[in-house]
Amino acid sequence: MSVASRALNAVERIGNRLPDPVFLFLWLIGGLIVLSLVGAGLGWSAVNPVTGDRLAAQSLLSGENLERLIIGMPRTLADFPPLGIVITIIYGASVAERTGLFATAIRGALLNAPRAILTPVVVITGMVSHHASDASYVVVIPLAAVIFAAAGRHPLAGLAAGFAAVSGGYAGNLFPGASDALILGITEPAARLIDPSYSVNIAGNWFFIVGVVFVFTPIVWFLTDRVIEPRLGVWMPAEGVAAPKASEKEPLTAAEKRGLKFAGLALIGMIALWALITVLPGSPFVDPDADPEQRFNPLYKSLVAFFAVTFFVTGGAYGAGSGAIQSHRDLVTMMRDGIAQLAPYIVLAFFAAHFVAMFNWSGLGPILAVHAAAGLKSIALPAPLLLICVVFVSCFFDLFIGSASAKWSALAPIVVPMFMLLGISPEMTTAAYRMGDSVTNIATPLMSYFPLILTFAQRWDPRFGLGSLMATMLPYAGAFLIAGLCMVAAWVAFDLPLGPGVGVHYEPPPPAVAAHEPAGGGLAGPHSPPQAAVVAPSTAPSR
Repeated sequence: MSVASRALNAVERIGNRLPDPVFLFLWLIGGLIVLSLVGAGLGWSAVNPVTGDRLAAQSLLSGENLERLIIGMPRTLADFPPLGIVITIIYGASVAERTGLFATAIRGALLNAPRAILTPVVVITGMVSHHASDASYVVVIPLAAVIFAAAGRHPLAGLAAGFAAVSGGYAGNLFPGASDALILGITEPAARLIDPSYSVNIAGNWFFIVGVVFVFTPIVWFLTDRVIEPRLGVWMPAEGVAAPKASEKEPLTAAEKRGLKFAGLALIGMIALWALITVLPGSPFVDPDADPEQRFNPLYKSLVAFFAVTFFVTGGAYGAGSGAIQSHRDLVTMMRDGIAQLAPYIVLAFFAAHFVAMFNWSGLGPILAVHAAAGLKSIALPAPLLLICVVFVSCFFDLFIGSASAKWSALAPIVVPMFMLLGISPEMTTAAYRMGDSVTNIATPLMSYFPLILTFAQRWDPRFGLGSLMATMLPYAGAFLIAGLCMVAAWVAFDLPLGPGVGVHYEPPPPAVAAHEPAGGGLAGPHSPPQAAVVAPSTAPSR
């Protein structure tokens, strides 16, 4: 057995032994309680260089923290930033998904693609389809195989391109959506451990995720057409393999086209409405008293509501045009079904919210961040190399833990404050994490949708096994990793903007400003109020 095969087998064995993410957070909470007792007993402390506050480790079994935990349990869950944001967007997205708007738009894009540019159309469609949440896995990937077969190309090449775009390109998109709200919602309370005035908006990684689309699309195009498809050879249907169904290849129906027309008009109307509100005198989306680069922060924060309402309106318009909606009761049912599908995430959010809050109450996050940042400063590594380390750490954990929000909930309270103290913005650290979380999805059999993709592949070739799928996807994963590392390093080296008004570097505000809550609110999350500054020596945690 080769070294690579033994390594993959080891990863699979270790991953299979890991508990469900819910119990993983329970274990983390247990370990955090023990660590807080040790830290409080040994007097671990540090001084926040931004606010000047003394940070001291607090026992999670103290009377004050037990009261927070037990009495404030409902509030802790309600204040978990990603929960409210994701639920808000899902109310609208569930209508767009269940009326068939997402699936029809994706199908229409792929069916109408010329053969010569079929691969990049599949890739871009796959990345944009992230707005459809998990529907992208069950719509784009199998449909890409069907479209390739209908065009006389190898269906498994289409499946590979679709899988690479949907899963390996998870960090890419043309517009922010639910995944941005989820991940950046976790970033904000982590940033506030160091700077209580820091505010994050859903557009914080917008330019970066668009960059991922432009960088990854030609990579998938080249690998699919020049490496993967020639390796697969000419597709000859095996005995017993059904040809693509006629319904999978037929053009859109008149009702579907009418629905898309209604949805397009509704989308134009929503964009016009938001633009009108923005330019009106006294607009709530513009802060005339803020610095020029911060003036449109209220508009960026409104994107959560914009996407929620836009998905609802366009989904309803499509349903009315296509006949998928017969009455207002259908809309309510669709929203209810969408929220029901969130049940696993809501269960996980309860434990993740308490882990994040308890980590904050313990004071261990900023203390660790201050001392780790000091250590890294003494090494004097350049910022691009530091962020490359974040990418590798994210890649490693992604081999074992599939949930992006679960990993980031555990990592953010440490790495975000640490990199802020090194002069790197929370949004840049988040972008590096997202890159690492994205590229290895397609290479690990522990990824939750891997068995489903294998089932899709075996429709076309019953002999196509787990090793075949991994061997097909590894070139994409390797190329994505190299490109992702170069992209993160280049973004820092050239100091490119990550989103509107958001840069690579972090400059701490004066202590008097940093010690107050942001006037405009932001994405509220559980955090401890800053303590009064006192003169005390910094005590590093004992090893």
